[in-house]
Amino acid sequence: MGEARAGIDLAAKLALFTEHWSPKVVARLNDYEIKVVKVQGEFVWHTHDDTDELFLVLDGTLDIQLRDGNVRLTAGQLYVVPRGVEHCPVAEGEVAALLIEPAGVVNTGSAEGDALTAARDDSLLD
Repeated sequence: MGEARAGIDLAAKLALFTEHWSPKVVARLNDYEIKVVKVQGEFVWHTHDDTDELFLVLDGTLDIQLRDGNVRLTAGQLYVVPRGVEHCPVAEGEVAALLIEPAGVVNTGSAEGDALTAARDDSLLD
């Protein structure tokens, strides 16, 4: 039997940063990136034309505004925004979330270049 390996401690990864709307890659799965993010306030309306986007709330309450109604997520809940659907995440208090999306996806999608566009950050990869 080989050496024991440790799993990824999401709470420990989230404790390493304070900035909002700046996803951090913590793992890779095939051509996908698993990211943790802290959010607070309102993001920008945008779409991802080439991919769905998964939000899994780890802590707090996240509202995902859609043009035809809102989705409210609390800790332990997830929602997949289908590709091409315009959305705008909003968090009144601080929210910790996990995102799963193809490598290279820009957080602001169709609104790339917005002030909230984050640089790719894989500094938390082990």
